[in-house]
Order: sequence, then structure tokens, then C-alpha cells
Amino acid sequence: MDKSAFYAEARHDLTGPLAGIKVIEVTTTWAGPMAGCVLADFGATVIKVEHPEGEVMRRVPPFVPGTTLSVLHEVLNRNKQNISLSLKDSEGRDMFLALCKSADIVIENFKPGTLAGWGVGYNDVRKVKPDIVYASISGFGQFGPYCARPGYDPIAQNFTGWSSLNGDPDGGPTKAPTFLGDDLGGLHCALGAMAALLHRNRTGEGQHVDIALVDGLIFQSNGQLTMGAMGLASRRWGNQFAIAAPVNVYACTDGNVYTGVLLDSHWQVFTHHIGRPELSNLKAPDRIERRHELDALLAGWCVTRTTGEVVETMNALGLAVTRVNTFAESARDPHVQARDMLQDTELTTGTRVPLTGPAAKFSRTPTRVRSAAPALGQHTDELLAEIGVTAAQLDLLRAKGII
Repeated sequence: MDKSAFYAEARHDLTGPLAGIKVIEVTTTWAGPMAGCVLADFGATVIKVEHPEGEVMRRVPPFVPGTTLSVLHEVLNRNKQNISLSLKDSEGRDMFLALCKSADIVIENFKPGTLAGWGVGYNDVRKVKPDIVYASISGFGQFGPYCARPGYDPIAQNFTGWSSLNGDPDGGPTKAPTFLGDDLGGLHCALGAMAALLHRNRTGEGQHVDIALVDGLIFQSNGQLTMGAMGLASRRWGNQFAIAAPVNVYACTDGNVYTGVLLDSHWQVFTHHIGRPELSNLKAPDRIERRHELDALLAGWCVTRTTGEVVETMNALGLAVTRVNTFAESARDPHVQARDMLQDTELTTGTRVPLTGPAAKFSRTPTRVRSAAPALGQHTDELLAEIGVTAAQLDLLRAKGII
């Protein structure tokens, strides 16, 4: 489909499908901000409440060249507003609750009980906004034997069993190179909040949404927990697959490709193309049993060709294949660019950088990077003015270090 045809009926008067929804985000690091990022990208008004000293992600390298802006922070906190507010002080708590009166969703990812201890937990917020959707992300959840434990992304990856299956078959347990547990926790939080919001809109009932990093990873682990509960063995496959062969990373004359064969019909096409029709009748179980032999066959075919030749040939045959790219190479790829996965954005310093764009595409209510990550407290004055805080009170709050 042509891109212009997909967006032929697009509206340009809305920020996205969640236009008009107000979210208060009290988060730090990655999982909570990721949930807010998704909702902000979808068009919601997301107000990030940040401690006056700024949260940790503002200080995490790498930094945008020539600035002190963290790349991770800029990617994750675009499309949001920002208010600096100390929730440990009674005045900060009262202003937070006043902000929540007009909110639809609150997102937080502190250790269970932390916000309740400050007087801004779910039960506190529901007193001022009975139908609030209050979404909490933590390592192990709001209940259960380990709910009081601190839990971060690599802890979740290793606790759940995920790391035990990742990496080279001859190596040891390996965590993901990205914040996988945090990313999935953030996505499930955004999805859970939207589902709870739909319920609220139908019934008027708010609720507390509980997201655990360990639950998100387990849910997305392709049935491994069920297999483990039944005593079915799992093993580390590296770049291969238990359910298909041959599949692997294969060396070419100018790099590597990832390709393989899943369907019997694809195997028949490939074996006839390479002049090995005597192998064409091997069914999937047969190919899995002869995995090493067939893996070596495909490796031998690739090693004398360029990555471009392998990609072109396999695509012509209707088989899945890709060059193994770095992120730098992916960033230059015309398909990635056509999908708007990099969007030129002016940061608060005036520097322009290509920020990662939203993943979901909406034909009627398009989404985009509308604004850069705000400076710490950039919207404090205007947001507090909306709840009746005067200029004189703002000066006093600043003097106390509350904002």
C-alpha cells in the first residue's frame, strides 16, 4: 500500500486517538516513563511529575553531542509536559492531589507502598477522584511473597527464567541488550490503563492496575512457564529455533544474513533452486532431526555470496531473509525512514536530533513526535496556576525546594 493511501482520511486536528485524555505520570528510569511515552505518543496529555532535583535518566549517558541531554531521557520523555514537585512535603502532596482531580490516569513505578507512604497512593487519589485509573509498575507486583523486594529489569529477566534461555548454546545465562522487562512492563501498563479507562467510561468505575515486570516477561515468554510447570525441558538455542531448521545467522562475503526455512513448501522451493531436489521431500520433523547437516548446507550456499545477493535471491523465492544490521545501519535504511521511525525533533537546547518515532500507525488519527522532552519543571508555573497557585506562592514554594 502507498503511504499516502494509508493516511488518505487522516485527521490533523487531533494529537492522536487518546486526545483529551489526561495522564499524571510519577515515574523514574524506564518502565514507568515508557508507559507514559506510549500514552503521550497516542495523543494523551501526559504530565510528568519529577522531583526538583530531576530523575536519574536525565544523568545517564550517552549524551546528545554538544549538550548535557541524555539520549535515553530525550527518546523516552518526548510529547510530555513536566512539573517539578516534591511529593514528600505536605504542600507538594496537596498540589499533586489537586492535579489528580482532573486526571483520567495516574502512572507510577515506585516500590510498592512508597507513594501511599507519602499520602498519594491509590486510596489517597481515589478520595479526590473516585473514578481514577491508577496504574502501578513494580518488580514483583503489589502483592505476593516478594512484593516488598526491589526489582529492576535484569532482576526480572533472571528471576523469570528468561535469561537462562538467552545467549549462545555453549555459554551461560545472558540478559537482553535492551531493557526488555521494563519495555514490556511499560507496554502492559499502557495497555492495562487503556483497558481500565474503557471500563471506566462504560461503568464509571475506576480501579488500581497492577503491573509486575516479572509478570510481563513471563506472559511474553512463549509458553515457557507452562512448559516448565509440566516438567518439559527447555534449552538455549542461540540463533536457531526448536521448531524449524535450517535457521541461523550465516556468513557472507561482506557481512551476515539471518535466514532459514519454516514451511515445507519453502524448503521445496529452496532445494530446487540450489540444485538439491533429492532433499525437497524432507518434512519439518526430518529437517529438525538433520539440523546440523542442513544448517551446514545453507551456510555453504551463503558463504560464497554477498549479503545483497542472498537477500535478493531469497526474497525472489518468497523466503524470509535479512542482512544482519547494526542500529546505525538500520537508521540509514530507507524502509525505516519511510515508516517514520526517525523523526527530526528540536530539543530544548535548539539542537535537532532524529528521535525514535511511535511504532503504532493510525490511519485516521496519526501520531508523531510533537515536542521534545521538556526541561525539568518547564510547565510547573502554568500547571500550578491552573489549580489556583499564585505567583507569590510559587516563589515561596521554590524557596522551600518543593518545586
